[in-house]
Amino acid sequence: MQDDDAARGASRDSRSTRRGTQDPAGAEGDGDRGPDPTISFRSAYDQGFARVAAVTLPVAIADPAANARAIIDQARSLSQQGVSLAAFPELCLTGYAIDDLLLQDVLLSQTLEAIETIRAASAELLPALVVGAPLRHNDRLYNCAVIIQGGRVRGVAPKSYLPTYREFYEKRHFAPGDALPGAEGMISLPGVEQGGAAGVALGAVGAAAGSVDAGGPRARVPFGSDLLFEVEDVPGLVFHAEVCEDMWVPVPPSSVAALAGATVLVNISGSPITVGRAEDRRLLARASSARGLAAYLYAAAGQGESSTDLAWDGQTFVYENGTLLGQTERFPDGPRATVVDVDIEGLRAERLRQGTFGDNAATLSARGAGDGSWGPSFCDPSRFRRHVLGREEMLLPRTDIGLRREVDRFPFVPDDPARLAQDCYEAYSIQVAALVQRLQAIGLPKIVIGVSGGLDSTHALIVAARAMDRLGRPRSDIHAITMPGFATSARTRANAEELARGLGCHFEELDIRPTATRMLTEMGHPYGVLAATGRPPQGMTEREVYDVAFENVQAGLRTDFLFRIAGHRGGIVLGTGDLSELALGWCTFGVGDQMSHYGVNAGIPKTLIQHLIRWVVAEELFDDAVGRTLLSILDTEISPELVPAGEGEPIQSTQARIGPYALQDFTLWHVLRRGSRPSRIAFLAEKAWSDASQGAWPPGLPEAERVAYALPEIRQWLELFCRRFFANQFKRSTLPNGPKVVAGGSLSPRGDWRMPSDASAAAWLAEIERNVPRT
Repeated sequence: MQDDDAARGASRDSRSTRRGTQDPAGAEGDGDRGPDPTISFRSAYDQGFARVAAVTLPVAIADPAANARAIIDQARSLSQQGVSLAAFPELCLTGYAIDDLLLQDVLLSQTLEAIETIRAASAELLPALVVGAPLRHNDRLYNCAVIIQGGRVRGVAPKSYLPTYREFYEKRHFAPGDALPGAEGMISLPGVEQGGAAGVALGAVGAAAGSVDAGGPRARVPFGSDLLFEVEDVPGLVFHAEVCEDMWVPVPPSSVAALAGATVLVNISGSPITVGRAEDRRLLARASSARGLAAYLYAAAGQGESSTDLAWDGQTFVYENGTLLGQTERFPDGPRATVVDVDIEGLRAERLRQGTFGDNAATLSARGAGDGSWGPSFCDPSRFRRHVLGREEMLLPRTDIGLRREVDRFPFVPDDPARLAQDCYEAYSIQVAALVQRLQAIGLPKIVIGVSGGLDSTHALIVAARAMDRLGRPRSDIHAITMPGFATSARTRANAEELARGLGCHFEELDIRPTATRMLTEMGHPYGVLAATGRPPQGMTEREVYDVAFENVQAGLRTDFLFRIAGHRGGIVLGTGDLSELALGWCTFGVGDQMSHYGVNAGIPKTLIQHLIRWVVAEELFDDAVGRTLLSILDTEISPELVPAGEGEPIQSTQARIGPYALQDFTLWHVLRRGSRPSRIAFLAEKAWSDASQGAWPPGLPEAERVAYALPEIRQWLELFCRRFFANQFKRSTLPNGPKVVAGGSLSPRGDWRMPSDASAAAWLAEIERNVPRT
């Protein structure tokens, strides 16, 4: 979901809440700015996001003063929205398609004055501005991205690669910037030097055209394609700027910059439009963001550029790790800005986990500094220079400015119908292929499966049926056994039989109640008294008799019977438990539903299973009668059916005990994929779930499940998740084999997840207590 509330208190003068000061809600926080600093729970910046903008705006051809005014107007608006970084198009101070006017002294002098105007205005604005301008250096002209922030020109990044093919002939005017111009990598510009090496500003320049180069003080500004800019107030926010054609070469400067630490890659572009080029730009940016585990901002020239021989569409967009965060309309009338919140903390988490990213950087750095065969390599990440925008120079808002990005309610389930269908096809096919391989490897045994009429056993059964089809074996080699217990309902019992018989499986019933009663009696359980007399033992209520041992005896007996039957009939027990149950420990350990010969559902979260079953029905993989039974099962309350309901009472509800699977799977994804702290998960969950009327829902999800959750509920179930996740690791440490299915991760001790079984959740629970408000 997306929170488009207007930013509040986002200007440079309205920082009411800071890290290291008291949150108005009384929350304290963790982070990497010293020992346990305070965070503001609803601050996007405190939660690891950075607001960025890719801007296109009408250009006044060869009129730098007018263009500077337009840029400042946009910068003011973006500053009020809490934007920290804004990118404007290539040569936006002059216009891109002005040909030989680029070599006119008047234009170049006016460009310097325009930069000075923006510099002066930026002292009262929040964002770092990346603007395009032609700049002269050592009697050569460079096509540059000029970085201006906080009243200073922070650096100048020249375009590395100049196109001279088809409609382009940039080398007529510009020099390539792929080699550093000068030993020190600095450019001398008219102005007054300020701030030393960490940041150099342009001071006031002459007012008369052509006078600025005549003499007076000079400012030394960092110059080169090897510049990184680190925003100290947002841990991990490091940006790099490149210009247009730089993104089209096989090894873009931004790719090397990402290996050097840049998390936000900026491309300011002219890029005249031709049929198909817009999609090519998106393809390149998406790939760069995915390979670089970074955000990629793209801003192209549009309205006002000369149409003598070309046309312009003003395309802007932002990708993050291969995902499109936002884009504006093309061919706009007037300025447009893609304003989104980039997940800096999430990008850092991905880099932390993907070790080959750092290995690639280390390899290239070693070669660049090795035996000299490469020389001072352009592909050497270690050559990059990092310039820090200090906390007092760029102080970001810590108030509630909303969140400008979509937050998926169901991270494991796409909202887009086509993508959901594709994911279901792949997930189902992965499970079927994995089961086929296992059966072939162990001599093609029969399959023994306990069927309850619930979601998990239903899905495992239709996977098994498809596997038998693939192997050319009869489905009667699947022995589907229903084992009614003390709380089995007539509906689930009937659905289990209808499904098994409809699929052509061998079906039978094994009533576990007599055996369970005898076991409970012989172990001295109070249910023995209740069964014998019709009354609970003295001093106990009937409800107290139905304890965990009462439930586990039933679950254990079912598994025990399945294993003995499998051994007797030459089969294997097919596990039905899913990824969500493993995360929460919602299974009986050992001789229980935690154990099987092969856990085909172990990589599937609960929130995805219903969509997989719905997809199987839609694809008509089985006949209509089976489809009707599957839909009936989908419409059944999720319940273990172990505790009998009293007169007028609802049946035992799993989600009433362990929380809504929608929330718990949301937490599970962010724990497994990102290792996120609980307060950040709660922040994102509130954005995703607080308003059921906003945002997209997965297709086919029943209206009754399109609900909202307030922060107190989110906090309650988040605490329970942490407790259960840590307390039940011992069940995951002895997990049977089963395929990983979703990119969000798995919990196999041989795959994605390893942790000690005796670890404590104390630190995670304490972080919730400090940083997540109760209201």
